[in-house]
Amino acid sequence: MAKNKKTTTSVATADREFVLATAAKLFRKSGYERTTVKQVAEACSMLPGSLHYRYNSKEALLIDMMQLGLMRASEALLSSFDPTDTPAEQLRHGVNAHLRVLVSDSDMVYALLFEWRSLKGDARREIVRLRDRYEQLWAGMLTLLVERKVIRPDVDLVLLRLMGLGALNWVATWFHSDGRYSLEDVGDFVWRIIMDAVIVKK
Repeated sequence: MAKNKKTTTSVATADREFVLATAAKLFRKSGYERTTVKQVAEACSMLPGSLHYRYNSKEALLIDMMQLGLMRASEALLSSFDPTDTPAEQLRHGVNAHLRVLVSDSDMVYALLFEWRSLKGDARREIVRLRDRYEQLWAGMLTLLVERKVIRPDVDLVLLRLMGLGALNWVATWFHSDGRYSLEDVGDFVWRIIMDAVIVKK
C-alpha cells in the first residue's frame, strides 16, 4: 500500500510539473494576460474542465507556478552548501546554484520574474512574501561572510544582494545552452567580478 501511495504521489508531482512547465512556456511566448486557460489545457492535451478542476482560475495556476519556482530556488541554494567548503567557496556554489535554476526552469523563472505584477491582493502579497524569504537566505549568508571577514566590511550588503540577484536573474532572458557562453563561463565571469569588487584580498 505504501509503495502504491508513493507511486501515486510521484505521478501527481510529475503531472503537476508538466502542466506548470507547459503553462510557463505559453506565458513566456504570448504573455500571461494574452494566454487563456483553454490554450493551456490544449497544450497539455487536457479538457478545459480537467484543468479547471485543478486550478479554478488562471491566477491560481500562476501562483502555483511561482511557488514551485521559488521552492526550487530555495532548495538549490540550501543544498549547494557544503560544510567542508571555505566561506568563499560556499558563496560561489550559491551563485552557481542560482544560475542552474535560472537555466533549468527558464520559462518558469521568466514568469516568476516578469508576471508577478499580474497578481492582485493576497495572491500578490503571498508571492512577494515567498520571494522575500528566498532573498533573506542570501541576506543571511552575506552577513555571515562579512562576520567571517570574507566580504569587505564597507560593502553595502543590501545593494550587493539587490544588484547581484538582479544581474543573475537577467541571465534567464538571454542565456541559450547552444549560445556563445556556457553556464560555466557565466558563473566564472560573475565570480571574478565578485572577487575583484567585494572579497577581502588575502
